[in-house]
Amino acid sequence: MPNYRFGKQPPKIDYRTLRFSDYIAKDLPAPPATYNVLDRVYKDLNDKNPADLFPMDGNDTIGDCTIAALAHAITTYQGMVGSKKVIMPKQQVVKLYYHLTGGVDSGLNELDVLNYWRQTAVNGDKILAYVKVDPKNHTRVQQAIQMFGGVYIGFQVQQNCVQEFDAHQPWTPGPLTNDGHAVYVIGYDQDTVTVLTWGNIQKGTWAWWDECVDEAYAILPPEAENRNFAPGLNFAQLQADLNAVAS
Repeated sequence: MPNYRFGKQPPKIDYRTLRFSDYIAKDLPAPPATYNVLDRVYKDLNDKNPADLFPMDGNDTIGDCTIAALAHAITTYQGMVGSKKVIMPKQQVVKLYYHLTGGVDSGLNELDVLNYWRQTAVNGDKILAYVKVDPKNHTRVQQAIQMFGGVYIGFQVQQNCVQEFDAHQPWTPGPLTNDGHAVYVIGYDQDTVTVLTWGNIQKGTWAWWDECVDEAYAILPPEAENRNFAPGLNFAQLQADLNAVAS
């Protein structure tokens, strides 16, 4: 049985972080009751094996979950937008992790990872921006998943996390440990959310989400400049605000 490692540091607060809700049209339709981007990715890539598409990426031996989740986001985006199978090599995931930690296995802060990705190409692509999504607003979370193919989240680890994962049971609320974990969310229904982690797919109840998730971000890929990519998103205003806070 493999080991599972955590490695997300506590949320970092930066007043310059843009908020998803500020750039959404007021008349944006309600998100569908259920959605899973993997339905589209699996079909386009002709591959339904999560261990192949979203591997462990070293997260069984080191706390590189923040980078592994980034790699899973890249695979999801490329499958969704370009029908291309792009899987970041484990060696590259580990190298980037140690580059950002300064060579120690200390875990990372999600905001630092996203800022790096916005400024530096990872696996050939830089993201245009990222925006903070309020985890308590389930409608906004669902809209972000539908519009961008997922959200990059961090959560406080509950004591039964690994046991439920091994048993293929949804994560449920429980006493919290001192650990944090980063995963990429790719779907939801009325009862659960679906995430990618540790070379597999895992569900978590919305009650678990409300108890444990402490940060969530929508990631805007280069394709977001196209107004047809995410209808209802005021990208021009977002870009202007991003330029203002980044200067």
